Amino acid sequence: MKKIDFDLKNNPFYGFQTSRYTMSARINVEKLWKFSKENDYSFFILSLGCLINAVNSVENLKRRIIDDEAVEFDYLEGTTPIMNEDLDVYMEMRVRTPQEFDDIFQWHDYVRQLSDDILSGKKDGFTLDMMKRDGENIANFSCIPWVDFDMITSCETNGRQIQPLITWGKVSENHEMSVSITVNHIFVMGRDLAYFFENAQKEFDSF
Repeated sequence: MKKIDFDLKNNPFYGFQTSRYTMSARINVEKLWKFSKENDYSFFILSLGCLINAVNSVENLKRRIIDDEAVEFDYLEGTTPIMNEDLDVYMEMRVRTPQEFDDIFQWHDYVRQLSDDILSGKKDGFTLDMMKRDGENIANFSCIPWVDFDMITSCETNGRQIQPLITWGKVSENHEMSVSITVNHIFVMGRDLAYFFENAQKEFDSF
């Protein structure tokens, strides 16, 4: 994490009651969907990896306000809810970035094992208080695989929340999937989100 030269006080969105906003777009996931099914990989886990990479590809998404100063993290890890197959155990996990591994398949196996360990009680899940999460180098990811939504809103801890929230939905018959991202306008403009969606598409196409 490093302090950055950013004029917070004169930012046009700094004094808003909330400067959070959300954008949704559809991504073609046909290559990853078929690859996952043909090679016994988790589509959820590999999608998570693609979206973590896309978030980390845009520097403005890694910015926060800590102690009234603008800072930028070197990278963001991911937190995400997880459930067991019976849908009766609901936990949350924090995962490292795919860049820390030799390839995304090694990372996939790490995430799968971590998820199994948390759901079985072998390891603790991620439980940091919501009000403290802006101080961590994390972005929140959440999958709703039962709904092919067009738009979704996200709950907020407060109007100054900066942490990006990314949600993705059900894959449609033509292999399109909605991805929604909630950000703070203090740091993130429309072009930044265009970069995010462009890079996310490249990640899903890389398979």
